[in-house]
Amino acid sequence: MAFQFWKKENWRHLDISMKVLLALLFLLVGLIPMGVLGLMMNRSFQRTQIDGRIIEVQNQSLITSDRLTRADYMGAAKGDALIGRELDTVADIFNGRIVVVDRNFYIVKDTFNLSEGKINVSEPVIRCFQGEHGILREDEKQYFAVTDPIYDTTPERNIVGVLLTIASTENILSNISSVGENARFFMIIAFVVLALVGTVLAFLLVKPFERLQLSLDRMADGNLGENISENTYRETRTISEALQKTKTKLQTVDQSREEFVANVSHELKTPLTSIRVLADSLMGMEEVPAELYREFMTDISEEIDRESKIVDDLLSLVKMDKSASELNIAQVDINALIQQILKRLTPIAQKRNIDLIYESIRDVTAEVDEMKLSLAISNLAENAIKYNVENGWVRVTLDADHKYFYVRVADSGIGIPEDKQDSVFERFYRVDKARSRETGGTGLGLAITKNVVLMHYGSIRLTSKEGEGSVFTMRIPLTYII
Repeated sequence: MAFQFWKKENWRHLDISMKVLLALLFLLVGLIPMGVLGLMMNRSFQRTQIDGRIIEVQNQSLITSDRLTRADYMGAAKGDALIGRELDTVADIFNGRIVVVDRNFYIVKDTFNLSEGKINVSEPVIRCFQGEHGILREDEKQYFAVTDPIYDTTPERNIVGVLLTIASTENILSNISSVGENARFFMIIAFVVLALVGTVLAFLLVKPFERLQLSLDRMADGNLGENISENTYRETRTISEALQKTKTKLQTVDQSREEFVANVSHELKTPLTSIRVLADSLMGMEEVPAELYREFMTDISEEIDRESKIVDDLLSLVKMDKSASELNIAQVDINALIQQILKRLTPIAQKRNIDLIYESIRDVTAEVDEMKLSLAISNLAENAIKYNVENGWVRVTLDADHKYFYVRVADSGIGIPEDKQDSVFERFYRVDKARSRETGGTGLGLAITKNVVLMHYGSIRLTSKEGEGSVFTMRIPLTYII
């Protein structure tokens, strides 16, 4: 169970303030290098002190062994009391112990007066008799030993004894321990100072983000007029700009929603008002002629059809706004699909003497929702027919590359003013409202088409010039992107 807490998934759900994390970070960044540096300095100081003591003892031991050699301490001067006192003095200076061992490994002098007459066959003594004098360090036991040879007075300078100097490092380590206690006290003070400084810095660093949060809270309460501008850091400036864009989009969506509701209300109310007027007129007249009655009922039927078309288009838009997972994707022959659509629209085109031309650059098969794509292409082609001139033309072109297929619908129609081209895909938007109502348009066709294209992860582009016709180009992936 304890292990489960430390899993990455659990870390992601920890409810912890950024201030706390920053304060801890400042504390760790300050303390870890300080602690490592302090430990390294402590060890370096300890090593330096002990190495210095070893060198000092080595030098004094060398001087003492030379003094014993010149005094022939292992020969005629053996047991000389004066020299013995000198050895005691040297040992006291280093807070250590001096032992003199003869060639038979007997101890002839011990400044501690504990081992005289006993045998010493330790490894350092044996090596020194062999000419390998040196140092033995016992850091755990807090001492070190230095061996130096004692020679006889003959020209051959034979080794006749060994001077073994043992010095303690306990006092050095004790002093270093005292220094360490002072260092720990300093670390505690540094910890408190770093904690205070880290806390203050954390609060200062997080403050701009808190101001951003307050702005977001006011936006969440519906205050979309709130100006979001926090330029303290590059990151806060970037976030502010992104939030400003989001706010602008929200305002646009909110305005679009209000306009959409108003447009829906207006569009649905207009046919109902016409029906009410026609019905009231019929009911207000006595002995209505059959011809007039038939004319009024025809008008009522047309208004009902118009109302029905608006409702159908609205339902289509609602379905489009749902998740794209509702698409029924399948391999579809796009050539055959377009031919079927144009065949269905041919009677409408013939009524206005408009040539309906289909141009296929190559055969195209793609992964699409056949019904929805058919609706999108139908809307483009039908609009091209409706908003065209008498004896005009509509050309539908199909092409493809290795990644996308392109459906291009061009016409010789009335065209769209440049300042209105960005709005034609909005719901209920009409370039010419009077003409749209005459042709039975609801202002939803292009909105439906754009939704279909976006659901297929495609794009749609319009190029048009007033009085010279329009060109709508759809680009849709050949393979549906999941």
